[in-house]
Amino acid sequence: MTSRHRASEENDTSANPRTPSRRTVVRAAAAGAVLAAPLAAPLAAALPAGAADAAPAFLHGVASGDPLPDGILLWTRVTPVPEAIPGSGTGPDTEVSWVVATDKALTNIVAKGSVTATAASDHTVKADVRGLAPATDYWFRFAAGPTDSPAARTRTAPAHDAAVTGLRFGVVSCANWEAGYFSSYRHLAARGDLDAWLHLGDYIYEYGTGEYGTRDTVVRPHAPAHEILTLADYRVRHGRYKTDPDLQALHATAPVVAIWDDHEIANDTWSGGAENHTEGAEGSWAERQSAAKRAYFEWMPVRPAIAGTTYRRLRFGKLVDLSLLDLRSFRSQQVALGDGDVDDPDRTLTGRAQLDWLKSGLAASDATWRLVGNPVMISPFAVGALPASLLGPLAELLGLPKEGIGLNTDQWDGYTDDRRELLAHLRAHAIRNTVFLTGDIHMAWANDVPHHAGTYPLSASAATEFVVTSVTSDNLDDIVKVPEGTVSAIAAPVIRAANRHVHWVDTDRHGYGVLDVTADRAQMDYYVVADRTDADAASAWARSYRTRSGTQRVERVYAPV
Repeated sequence: MTSRHRASEENDTSANPRTPSRRTVVRAAAAGAVLAAPLAAPLAAALPAGAADAAPAFLHGVASGDPLPDGILLWTRVTPVPEAIPGSGTGPDTEVSWVVATDKALTNIVAKGSVTATAASDHTVKADVRGLAPATDYWFRFAAGPTDSPAARTRTAPAHDAAVTGLRFGVVSCANWEAGYFSSYRHLAARGDLDAWLHLGDYIYEYGTGEYGTRDTVVRPHAPAHEILTLADYRVRHGRYKTDPDLQALHATAPVVAIWDDHEIANDTWSGGAENHTEGAEGSWAERQSAAKRAYFEWMPVRPAIAGTTYRRLRFGKLVDLSLLDLRSFRSQQVALGDGDVDDPDRTLTGRAQLDWLKSGLAASDATWRLVGNPVMISPFAVGALPASLLGPLAELLGLPKEGIGLNTDQWDGYTDDRRELLAHLRAHAIRNTVFLTGDIHMAWANDVPHHAGTYPLSASAATEFVVTSVTSDNLDDIVKVPEGTVSAIAAPVIRAANRHVHWVDTDRHGYGVLDVTADRAQMDYYVVADRTDADAASAWARSYRTRSGTQRVERVYAPV
């Protein structure tokens, strides 16, 4: 049995930085002033209460991810001495041992090893454990000196050729620390029945305190307080998130399969910049992107197939192939409505290599279901006759001009040639049972993905899509600052009328999804939390939709699995 410690030096510096012209000089100057301030205060703020009393210590929990039939990737972060807090760049090299056992008491140990935590990797460590049995629950724990980490459960994937009767995945996205508590994670952890959980992006947010939607109430402040720009900043922010007890609980219950969207780097990221980046005043884009990606791979139990990206593929027996996309690293810059051509074949969302990889993988798959972890919505979306009072808030949520909204150019709608090629490929090769699992938009949707939206439902549906709402990030009722359900009651019928392939949309609530897959159907059960500002918020089932094998259509189900 071996372990491999990844230094997590994955970078992508091939992007050609360009200078966006979106943010004011005052805003940029303020950000520069903040950058000049010492890091000591925000770093200290990231240290949980009582941390100084114990060293070494495991203050950020433990996690596992990217399950394989014979292995799992284990992760933790050790604080070797009190001052070695995230982003500090200080602290001694520390040996961290790990064990994997078949029982919760960790008496029947089947694998063990050790890795070295260093300041170069922010004292995060990974152990890529192999030689395990497929479709099996395991428990694991780390230790440093006299200190043991919490013990946690994980699970390997089924064997590649296994006839699997069912799989169950938690599905989440968009968790803004300042907007509320992560009750969705707690409720998923309490289930105890997940084979894995999918995080579809925006695991962290890059903004400074009070800069991003919270209904004007910061429930709990970020660390650091300023917008994150440097490697130290990104490490501090990841460290802050990993102190959340609900997030720690979910990581300790099942392996995560994670991809990034834009906020792990900066809002509306593209290959050469971002809406929320001012070249020069906020450093160079190449350096910022490299720092964000490096911190992500240090702090997340992700096994990149290609350095600097999160696109990869996992298999769960003969039942599921899961393709995971990176729709930020290779995309062309977003176009403004009326200021560019969303149909331009020279513009790309995926990049040529990734699109070819996705198409070939979908065509070659012999699994019953082809799931695609998809950061931004692929289904076409037009607002139709949405009332004028909602156009502004919807524009704010989607990052669109407040007049003449027709689509969201940050989604696949802004890169229609890539979408057309992919959907034509599904049709030409008679590829069935493709289900896109999507986050980003802070709403819950159940969609058919039509070949031609304008003639739907007469035109065929190429695939289906389940979009999960945000864990805490603002949705429409938060932006308008009205009671939950008020906006959805008005907007949902209009959105559906203008988009006949949309079976359901909930614009207002926060929560999570549970995807249950059998050979006959893939069903998404949507759950909502009562109040994102309540750390003890209850959750409740909201709706369920499924797609039956061979149909490429969504239908409502009137009870969760």
